[in-house]
Order: sequence, then C-alpha cells, then structure tokens
Amino acid sequence: MSSAAQPLSHDPSWPRAGDWPPLGGDTDVDVAILGVPAWRTSLSPTGAHATPAAVRDALRRFSPALAPDRPLPDGGPSARVRPAAATGPAATGAVGSERGASSGRAGPVDLSRLAFADVGDVDEPDGAEGEARTRAAVRASLERARLLVALGGDNSVTVATALGAWGDDLGTAGLVTLDAHHDLRDGVSNGSPVRRLVEAGLDPTRVVQVGIADFANSAEYARRAVELGITVVHVDELRRRGPEDVMRAALEIAGAAGGPVHLDVDVDVCDRSVAPGCPASVPGGIAAWELRALVRAAAVDERLRTADIVEVDATADAPDGRTVRLAALCVLELAAGLALRVPGPEPVQV
Repeated sequence: MSSAAQPLSHDPSWPRAGDWPPLGGDTDVDVAILGVPAWRTSLSPTGAHATPAAVRDALRRFSPALAPDRPLPDGGPSARVRPAAATGPAATGAVGSERGASSGRAGPVDLSRLAFADVGDVDEPDGAEGEARTRAAVRASLERARLLVALGGDNSVTVATALGAWGDDLGTAGLVTLDAHHDLRDGVSNGSPVRRLVEAGLDPTRVVQVGIADFANSAEYARRAVELGITVVHVDELRRRGPEDVMRAALEIAGAAGGPVHLDVDVDVCDRSVAPGCPASVPGGIAAWELRALVRAAAVDERLRTADIVEVDATADAPDGRTVRLAALCVLELAAGLALRVPGPEPVQV
C-alpha cells in the first residue's frame, strides 16, 4: 500500500485540516476554497481535473497549526526566522478576522480559528461558458470571503479566476505569478493566461513573474515579456534575495495602483524532484520551502484577495503523493498568511 493510500490515525488532540463545510447561511468566512478542474486546453497531456479532489484529501494529512516561535538562546535577531513573539491575543494563539492583527506569537497559532468554507467545484470550467461560470463563482465567493483559493486544474484557470476577482477594478489590478514560464503564448491554452489577461486590460507593468527559469521559455516569449514591461525575477535572483524580500517587492509593483492583487501559484516552478506531478516541472526549480515561503509572504499582504494553485496532475504524481501534498500545504500557507496579517508593508525596491 502506498503512503498516499494508508488510513489516517485519529487523535482528538491532533485535529486535521480540511473537510471544511459549504458556504451557507449569512455568515461570512475568512477563506473560501473553490475547485476549478480545467484541463482541456493543456499543452501537455494532463489529469489535472482530478486534482481539486486530491488536494482536499491531502489537506487531512496536516494540522491547521503554526508552531511557536522559539529562537535559540543568545542567537540574537539574526537567529530568528519567524515573526518576533509578542504578548496579547496573538501570543495565546488567537486568530481573528480583523485586519492588522499582530503576526508575533509566543505560542502556536491555530488556523482552525479561521472560518473556512468549501464552495465546491465549477462544473466544466473549460471554454468560454466554463470561464463565465468560473468568474461568476469567484465573484459570489468573494462577497462572503476575505480570501478565495482556486484549486486547479491547469494554468488556464488563472484567467477566469483573476477576472472574476478583479471585476471593475481590472484597471488598477495586479498579478504575481510563481512560475518557471512566462505564459505569454499565442492562442488559448495553459501557456497563455498572462497574455490573455494583458489583452483583457491588465496593465503589464503591474505583472511580476517570480521563478522564471532558463531553458523553460523561448527567446521570443522572453522578449515579449520585456517589451510589455513585465517585471521578471529569475530563479537565480530569487535565491540571491530570498522569498520574503522578493515577494515584498513584487507586491509593491503589482499593487502600485491600489487595486486587488491575484497570486498565480504554478507548482511547476518547483524542482522536478519536488513536483513530479507537474508535467512541465524541470530539474533546478525552486525548493518546496521556497514556494511555501513565497505563498505565505504573499498572503500576509491584505492587497491579496485571490490565489490559484495550478498545474498539478494528481494522476501522474509520485506514489507518496508529494506534489499534491505540496499543493495542499500551499492552501494552508495562504491561510497562515491571512492569520498573520499586519499593517501594510514597507516599500521595497526591486
């Protein structure tokens, strides 16, 4: 029996993430999960339509808790890699829905104190009619949720998710992609969402692409990114500066006009050993911890209203389900960032 198929243990003192209720009644929630199982326009053969259900299952392997911040004695500020501990509600693990809650903590932060809802899957999200259904589902969810997470599906999901979220704010919106690829291809496919969003009215100078890799893009599409004025952060630059610094700078650019920001989490930005279930992942991509740090750093910023997690083919994953598990952890990292939100970030220059 593979590790992915083994039954999970039960411990009342070790609650599991996931199994969130549907969005019902008049109560607003902090995080809404929406499945968008698009796959028909993928340039590579994919079973990505099976991934939303697989991610929901994988969530139950994890605890909805952040570990306490306990720096080594005499380590000084440089030894601390998590937010500084603080007194007050955050120090006791309380998580509220109020913006600007402290990110410091001396004890664990229980994400189950956030209100989650699973709004189900969009039916047949491919094609013009499917994208219209996706946009409508995103808009409806955001009327009730502080943060919407779309579970793909392939990368074509990004178009309808972002446009549904931005609505009349398209003129001031911004986009950050975590991706090895520019996604500026011609046509309609999982390789064209950024180009399609720009053609729909997104200002390309408020697009930041983090993790772009050598040998993963053509020279023509790389030139297109430059000509459009897109900010490109090569994977080497990401490693030099670190995830948190890069994401702070990316959000300053994407959010420069004061509009909502969408985060596209294309898991194929990761190394092939980390993400074998992504058809286009390559050796030399980023590590799992780097992706998780980028995602959490993005969600800490209240300009982020929506995110998608895409390009995972659950049917092609390793026997241990590592790619799907990483996608599930990205869901939890988004929730963690929401729980740790602080007042607006200081401007950072790229």
